[in-house]
Amino acid sequence: MNSNFKNLYTSNNPPLDVLLMRGSKLESIHKVHAVISDKKGRVLMCAGNPEYKSFVRSALKPFQAIPFVSSGASSKINNSSMAIALSCGSHSGSILHTREAFKILWEYDIDINNLKCPLKKTSPLEHNCSGKHAAFLATCKKLNWPLESYLEKDHPIQVEIFRIISEFLEIPLDNIYPEKDDCGAPTLYMKLREMAKLYSLLSSSDNAELEQICRAMTTNPVMISDHNSFDTEIIQASHGQVISKGGAEGIQCLCKVNEGMGLALKVEDGSKRAKHVAGLHLLKQLEWISELRIQDIKEKISNLPEGVQIIVKGQLKFQES
Repeated sequence: MNSNFKNLYTSNNPPLDVLLMRGSKLESIHKVHAVISDKKGRVLMCAGNPEYKSFVRSALKPFQAIPFVSSGASSKINNSSMAIALSCGSHSGSILHTREAFKILWEYDIDINNLKCPLKKTSPLEHNCSGKHAAFLATCKKLNWPLESYLEKDHPIQVEIFRIISEFLEIPLDNIYPEKDDCGAPTLYMKLREMAKLYSLLSSSDNAELEQICRAMTTNPVMISDHNSFDTEIIQASHGQVISKGGAEGIQCLCKVNEGMGLALKVEDGSKRAKHVAGLHLLKQLEWISELRIQDIKEKISNLPEGVQIIVKGQLKFQES
């Protein structure tokens, strides 16, 4: 097998080009790097550079939820599956989402003022990361860790998350590089193939906590984003066979449940519209979702004006020696 992968990290397959056409004229081009990895971290297919580095942003959330599950904090909450899904999600701040985030705090008698995610409209509960923050706080309360400093890099909950990631990726803790995300929580700088490996582990059922997180995400898709939003629509359209979790600045991670395969992509210029179109293009190539359902998702999430279309050129390829 190794001989087929000699050329792995100097990919001879260019990035995808996402072209925005206005009428018959090209207006914009977005470059997209994409990689598929197995749970051992072997790159199976790629377009562009599997070593491309970026912050994983909100696509880290299912892994930041592990202490919430492993500590037993989530199991105290009525319908814990929904709470776990919300902690992995970047939700729309609807009443359904804010109520669920509030419930996590309520179960642990935690004041809403402890939430350190930015204030949205009337409450921090409406922030799209409130589920993650509420889960952090519940875990800290359960384990008698300080609440006020839960977002600091040296706080026990963040240290535990970094340890878990270094173990999953089989890299030294010194190689974990955190910076603050827009919500105040640490996010990590990593290679695209490392993001793909994390998602292959999420889909593989080898780890008890990840298996529970995977099941929570597939059974509560509306908690991951919302109706007519990319992540929720992907999970629903695939009948829970594909997990999708996006991050800001053009990050999108997906995995095929029970197949131990993770897909990560990054749009160089951070475009959201490009990552969604590229994601659907690759799902079609991989046949993870039927063409009919992909068309249905496109119609739900697309808001292009008349006469404007987006075309994707390129595909994932196996690496040849």
